[in-house]
Amino acid sequence: MRKLISLMTALVLILGLCAFANAEGGLTITAPNGAPALAIATFAAENNDIYTPVAADTIGSAFGKGEFDFIIAPVNAGALMHRKFAAGEIAHEYKLAAMVSWGNLYIAAQKETLKSEDLNGANITLFGENTINASVVLYALKENGIEPAKVEYLGGADKTKELLLDDPDAIVVTAEPALTAAKFAAKQKEQTISSISVNELLKQATGNDGYAQAGLFVKAETATADPEAVEAFLKNVEEACGKCETDVEAVAEAAVILEILPNAKVAAAAIPGCAIRFVSAKEAKEQIEKTAGIDLKQFGGEVPADDFYYGAE
Repeated sequence: MRKLISLMTALVLILGLCAFANAEGGLTITAPNGAPALAIATFAAENNDIYTPVAADTIGSAFGKGEFDFIIAPVNAGALMHRKFAAGEIAHEYKLAAMVSWGNLYIAAQKETLKSEDLNGANITLFGENTINASVVLYALKENGIEPAKVEYLGGADKTKELLLDDPDAIVVTAEPALTAAKFAAKQKEQTISSISVNELLKQATGNDGYAQAGLFVKAETATADPEAVEAFLKNVEEACGKCETDVEAVAEAAVILEILPNAKVAAAAIPGCAIRFVSAKEAKEQIEKTAGIDLKQFGGEVPADDFYYGAE
């Protein structure tokens, strides 16, 4: 009798899990395994079969292969891939469903308090030459009347983080969570790192609350085939994004489980600076066009067409 009850209990659990899987439609998602993935961390940690990390420099191939129902990627990269689909260069169409990241860039130095005036006439090292991130930083500096003496580039935020730690005179642009990791490392060496938020510079100059950085893209075929599952998935992502503000500890723990970040303490300190907010594509359109206007070549020469947006009329 006990064996029968145990079997029935197991069957109920299995059916429950199947029902959950069916409710989600078996949908999958990929994202660069860094700050953008924090947007789905709690959702993915509870359903670890839905998420596959990808290297940031290979995100374009994810659009081309069409293996995933959802992709988190820089919004300009998604816009460029949407143009490639329209031109018949790739087989799969992805539409922007929502923005999830609004700028995690910071200017930092080994100073007690880094001020805007410290940047005038200074040498500044950025990362990501000829990318929208670099364009946004240079735009924010210019709009605030800041003119660096020299601008140089390194390969990524981790590279500028290393320079920040190694050179007490360096002024660099880095990103969360690399900035927080640098601050923790500096503290162990009895050093102090301070920073200026690029988003704050943008807000001072334009009034905009950040810029359109990373978006959640949905495969058009999936949206057509199973719109209810897509909507359910989007609600789960929206809830996960919300936890980046309301339950940072849970997101930090999930980030460690998923190996997005190696340390929950660093993750918890970094997450608030990642500017993660879920905004539907239609509601974010105006801000996306403002971001595109900073450097149109990063978006293929013009703002995205209306059919770029999921749910557009």
